[in-house]
Amino acid sequence: MAHSNAPDESSDDSRRDLPLLPLRDIVVFPDMVVPLFVGRERSISALEEAMNEDETIVLAAQRRDNINEPTEDDVYDVGTVGNIVQLLRLPDGTVKVLVKGLYRVHIDEYVSNAGHFRVAHDPIDPPPVEIDDELEDLMEAARSAFETYVDLNNQIPPDAFGQVEQLDIPDELADTIAAQLSLDLDDKQSLLETLNPTKRLETLYELIQEQIEDEAERKIRSRVKQKMDNDDSSERETSNQFQQQMQDRQSVFADELEEMEDRIEVKEMPQEVTERLRDELQKLKMMSPMSAEATVVRNYIDRVLELPWYEMTEDRLDIETAEETLEADHYGLEQPKDRILEYLAVRSMADEPSGTILCFVGPPGVGKTSLGRSIARATNRNFVRLSLGGIRDEAEIRGHRRTYIGSMPGKIIRSIDKAGSNNPVFLLDEIDKMSADFRGDPASAMLEVLDPEQNDAFKDHYLDLDYDLSNVMFICTANQLQPIPAPLQDRMETIRIPGYTSHEKVQIGQKYLVPKQIESTGLEDIDVHFTSSALDRIVNEYTREAGVRNLEREVGSICRKIARKVVEGESDRSFTIRARTVPTYLGPSTYEGDEIEDEHQIGIANGVAWTQNGGVMLTNEVTVMPGNGDLILTGKLGDVMEESARAAMSYVRARALNLGLDPHFHEKVDLHIHFPEGALPKDGPSAGITMVTSIVSALTQTPIRRTVAMTGELSLRGRVLKVGGLKEKLVAAYRGGVEMMIIPDPNQKDLQEVPARVKRGLEIVPIEHMDEVLARALLLDDPEAFLERLQQPLIPPEVLRNDRDEIDRVLGREDSSSQDLDQTKPRKLH
Repeated sequence: MAHSNAPDESSDDSRRDLPLLPLRDIVVFPDMVVPLFVGRERSISALEEAMNEDETIVLAAQRRDNINEPTEDDVYDVGTVGNIVQLLRLPDGTVKVLVKGLYRVHIDEYVSNAGHFRVAHDPIDPPPVEIDDELEDLMEAARSAFETYVDLNNQIPPDAFGQVEQLDIPDELADTIAAQLSLDLDDKQSLLETLNPTKRLETLYELIQEQIEDEAERKIRSRVKQKMDNDDSSERETSNQFQQQMQDRQSVFADELEEMEDRIEVKEMPQEVTERLRDELQKLKMMSPMSAEATVVRNYIDRVLELPWYEMTEDRLDIETAEETLEADHYGLEQPKDRILEYLAVRSMADEPSGTILCFVGPPGVGKTSLGRSIARATNRNFVRLSLGGIRDEAEIRGHRRTYIGSMPGKIIRSIDKAGSNNPVFLLDEIDKMSADFRGDPASAMLEVLDPEQNDAFKDHYLDLDYDLSNVMFICTANQLQPIPAPLQDRMETIRIPGYTSHEKVQIGQKYLVPKQIESTGLEDIDVHFTSSALDRIVNEYTREAGVRNLEREVGSICRKIARKVVEGESDRSFTIRARTVPTYLGPSTYEGDEIEDEHQIGIANGVAWTQNGGVMLTNEVTVMPGNGDLILTGKLGDVMEESARAAMSYVRARALNLGLDPHFHEKVDLHIHFPEGALPKDGPSAGITMVTSIVSALTQTPIRRTVAMTGELSLRGRVLKVGGLKEKLVAAYRGGVEMMIIPDPNQKDLQEVPARVKRGLEIVPIEHMDEVLARALLLDDPEAFLERLQQPLIPPEVLRNDRDEIDRVLGREDSSSQDLDQTKPRKLH
């Protein structure tokens, strides 16, 4: 991001020539207001002409200040366009002028030299820069150094730092600080010609450090000189005072070095680390205490000494206590809880178990992050969390090399330092939200961090030392696995955390959310009670999510309204929230529940779908119209779902004779397949059998049982294939009032994850073939006879291709030549 006062390049102001005022021993920066005393006739002429025009003038420094009549070669090519704020003629013939710098320009050509210079120029815009963490650190370092410089230099007003502190644009910050410094002309001109704000800030930081050292020494010498001027007889005493101050500074520095040396010898670290710190300390002893390099080395030694190289917390290996802790904090989530207890069991049995790297994958709000905190409590380990969402720079993980100004370790090492032990529970939150750009791929850097075979020697760029991460329990969280690179997935043990059922949400609300909100709203002394039916209504009519975040918000909203009633002095000190009173607190229902049709319908089948917010009912509608065989698909369907619809149509055409249909029915009718809620995208193959059922129902005018729902992918041979998200789909069917749920036979093994109350409330029918689906879903007089008919080939394939009369005979038609659309209309199955 960069600022600019320059006019648009397409405007006349940016192209016309302006008078030039050569400056001696001064450089004017953009936004800088400075008084100038002008005595040369050509310079006064340039000012007068600028005042007669629009009060703008080009300000450029002379290369040498001892030239009274500069030529074109004596003036720098880069200057600043300034605005004349005030002009005052003095009695001695000179002129005092107050100018404000506007923007940088490059002098392209000297177009006139009559009385004064006129120049053609091009405005210069600084290149745009993105303010990232590294640039923020650099800006903060520049502000801090400038504050020190202001404290040392009495010639700069104290409010100058206040002005600098408010600037958050790198370009403005660099120009404002540069304008305040007492620099050589060449240094200031170099800063003016440095267009990149980042490079300008780096150069500026180095110049400020030099100025601070010079200013500190100057002040010491100034005090000594002042003392000598006041009393010549105190020359020896003043000299001693100066030497004493220098000795005091050296003494403090020596004490710091001695303290560091003691810490290095006492600190328990690997031998390689100890030797590196001894070498760095030896270098530091040979440096000046005020030098910038000494500060860098000192900070490096401090950071390495603060790291927990061998400091560890003792694991709590009591399985029962750990289980009680996990149960107290979270309801359900059996799989991750069992995995943590297994880890503790292995820790108690094995001396050196391998590193543990888990990845909790699930929708938002199911408790992935809070589960990490509970694991830390259960295992008696320190807890540290690092959010990876939005990280695009590899240096955020591995750190910056010490050659960069403001360099520091990466987030991994800094988090370990924050944890205070080398075996914390380290939560890497939102690992699926990392991305890559020109600065590197942080996911690649994570490969070393999350590899138990490599992370015992993780090397941070800043430390340049091996750090052992093998004792850390890494826990990653993600909403989806797809964005995570495959090599990174391979290094983690994935544990899926599905969404909660309505019953589970009610239990979580009663046990955790209601007490938490009552405490946070100060209602501990008030009798507030939520009935299970009230929470169930909130879950089904006011939230639509896999987790419980919105449920907690709605419960909190009710508690806040109760708190208001208490404060306003209502007499009731007891509040019972029932299902019928929920709308009085939360208003009308936000969502309509998934409910099945009241009657059996033709061409309408109940499907179920998985979403990030849990399972939902998904109705499929099919209608038949006269046409030319078009298949119309609507409802914002994805590519996979459209392919599944075409496969369903192919299956029906292949089974046309068995279904009592003309094999050429598709040539005279159009089929329209629609999934309601067309604004929501839908995709996946699991609606294959649902679409076949709706198509057959519409073509044969046979109703579909309203209490039946189904899910399953269809093959062209009619096999019903396995689908995902079975638990959520069965919960949605149960919630919607479905009585029979048809599932693929390979999904039977997934039923163990389904809550018992859902399995008791549904008749779950595993199916291997599409024929069985139709026999169970369609409202038939004799399902067994229908199924037997479907399973027998009626006409050999060669007859199907060539003998139209035989087809008509099978279908009970006398004359195929008189066929028309009315005679081929769909017939109801019996």
